[in-house]
Amino acid sequence: MTGITLAVPSKGRLEELTRDWFAQNGLTITRPGGARSYLGAIDGLPDVTVRFYPASEIARELIRGNIDFGITGRDLIHETSETGPASVSIAKPLGFGKADCVVAVPDSWIDVTHMHDLADVASDFRSRHGRWMRIATKYINITRQYFAQAGIAEYRTVESLGATEAAPASGVADIVVDITTTGSTLAANGLRVLEDGVMLQSEACLIVSRTADWSDERRAIMSALLQKLGASSEF
Repeated sequence: MTGITLAVPSKGRLEELTRDWFAQNGLTITRPGGARSYLGAIDGLPDVTVRFYPASEIARELIRGNIDFGITGRDLIHETSETGPASVSIAKPLGFGKADCVVAVPDSWIDVTHMHDLADVASDFRSRHGRWMRIATKYINITRQYFAQAGIAEYRTVESLGATEAAPASGVADIVVDITTTGSTLAANGLRVLEDGVMLQSEACLIVSRTADWSDERRAIMSALLQKLGASSEF
């Protein structure tokens, strides 16, 4: 195999912005089979195969080395695997799809403004309420890593399958870890972000797999394309 494989988001605003970004850099992504096709190409670049995947799947396949480069969120790389950041190279942040992964607590917790305050709450929670503090989140790995760094271990996560920000009001959880762009949805649900509660600043990035099978010929193709895109060629 001498060609390289690019994965782009398969639908929605992220797909549109990704294709626009490539077009602005002189590369037109086509999807001959239509919106339901998972196979595409870049005009004039026969060595590049395009595949359309959900953003979370792109992150997973980049980490595994099954695709060579792709567009996905930095948060998904961190969440998909603890080894994710070491398995890929961020070639270029793209300036769209921006969101922060944050820790938010109810407004009524007036004395809890920082992570060290939350650590105190967590340690007292079981004796006061007969259970551990519950955190609603879709970001289990990021939460585990960030809370470990803050020395907080006395909690349990509640995997959120719906609107995470509604979990405290419904009694499902006590606090949340979620992504936000403006914080307005959190505020509308009576939540606020801790002063040091921004766990990860994310955006869509052009990402190259470090674990792919990089022959000299494939590496040369990849490096030339990254140079054309004004991206880092270190991978």
